[in-house]
Amino acid sequence: MLGMIVRFLVSAVVLLLVSYLVPGLKVAGFTGALIAAVVIAVLGYVVELAFGRDKVTRVHRGVVGFLVSAVVIYVSQFIVPGSIQVSIIGALLASLVIGIVDAFVPTELR
Repeated sequence: MLGMIVRFLVSAVVLLLVSYLVPGLKVAGFTGALIAAVVIAVLGYVVELAFGRDKVTRVHRGVVGFLVSAVVIYVSQFIVPGSIQVSIIGALLASLVIGIVDAFVPTELR
């Protein structure tokens, strides 16, 4: 349980930091980032179930994982409209930057 809380807090901080770096991505403060991180995690889990964990995990990121991450980030704005706003280009850039940041600061406990 503590690991899950740490994961969401780190994900929210990463999302908030990425929103300062990426044009086209706006997050409504830390609370908005935390809500968006939860929604993105849930959507990512659903996508992993649909496509199979081996195709979209961080280890096998590749083009499929990159595009799925961008779509998940983009769709999350419609689920929590007050917490996150993102354009298509912003979602692609955010997916790229989050992937790079995740390589150095993993949001998942391994």
